[in-house]
Amino acid sequence: MRTTELAPITQWITAAAVLHRQGLPTELEQRLGVPRRKALSLIRRLEAAQWLAHEGSPRRPAWRPGPLRQVVQHYALDGLLEDLPWRRDFAPYFDLPAQVRRMVRHAFTELVNNAIDHSGGRQVTVSMRQTPAQVQLLVSDDGCGLFQRIEGSFAIGEPALAMLELAKGRLTSQPERHCGRGLVVTSQLADVFDLRANAVGFQRRAWSAAKWHGMPPQAALVDRPGTSVYLAIALDTQRTLDDVQQALSTEPDGHAFDHTSVPLNLIAGTSDGALTSRAEAKRVAARLLAFRRAEIDFAGVDEVGHAFAHELFSVFRRDHPEVELVPLGANPQVASMLGAVGA
Repeated sequence: MRTTELAPITQWITAAAVLHRQGLPTELEQRLGVPRRKALSLIRRLEAAQWLAHEGSPRRPAWRPGPLRQVVQHYALDGLLEDLPWRRDFAPYFDLPAQVRRMVRHAFTELVNNAIDHSGGRQVTVSMRQTPAQVQLLVSDDGCGLFQRIEGSFAIGEPALAMLELAKGRLTSQPERHCGRGLVVTSQLADVFDLRANAVGFQRRAWSAAKWHGMPPQAALVDRPGTSVYLAIALDTQRTLDDVQQALSTEPDGHAFDHTSVPLNLIAGTSDGALTSRAEAKRVAARLLAFRRAEIDFAGVDEVGHAFAHELFSVFRRDHPEVELVPLGANPQVASMLGAVGA
């Protein structure tokens, strides 16, 4: 007899265990079209794999979700309201610390709303998984792809430059409806944040000095339409939503979005780790007038030329004293060049 694969069942068994505690064998019988003995065998296998936990008495057995939990749902984007899937289909089935739950809710609604408002697609798939160590969220739409959208809206055809602008924040194709804050906040909530679209991908790792970096293409995703965003948050994280939002503001209440960080390694990686020209400096300075403070992050940059340093820290700083430029993460060679132009 062929063994039934557990992977498809794990996509819905968490919710089933909450909704059908004592009637779980009957639920498996009906959903899978298997006899009672087979349903009970599958439940035992799911218990051994930590997807279910047994409780109740031998005469009145019951089950609840185990240390591993997962929900996978597919939604049509037309008319979708992002808060309803969270409240109805996901929040009831996960056991998260309060601060982590708040961060995941924020990320969930922001990413699903991005698919609704920006993807131009027809469907979004949302997958959320909890392990003993972390919670993971994956939101994938079937739209045109984020980098194609940016190229069409802002004429930025190189994905690394588009990612640089996204990392700064305040980049939105619908300024009358969005402030360009959501993706920045969401990426900084996570320990790991992956963004893939249009056959390219970028990752942000909270513990890495050069937090953003490109990812190698995955063959299975090269021809896949749309945008996929994955994030993971440790259940014991000390990070909070309020901390992240406050870090993006120069105001005590944390509501203003006037503080940005510019990860130069995104564009240095396209030029052998070196930034030497005034044109590169002007790309870095683009849209910084939208902020009061900009941290210029040199982590992962091996070399800086005089023209680059002078354009950014002498010319731009002189012309726009209202924007505070703060260099960070410079190696000794870079720091020496920055010092030569008074940075």
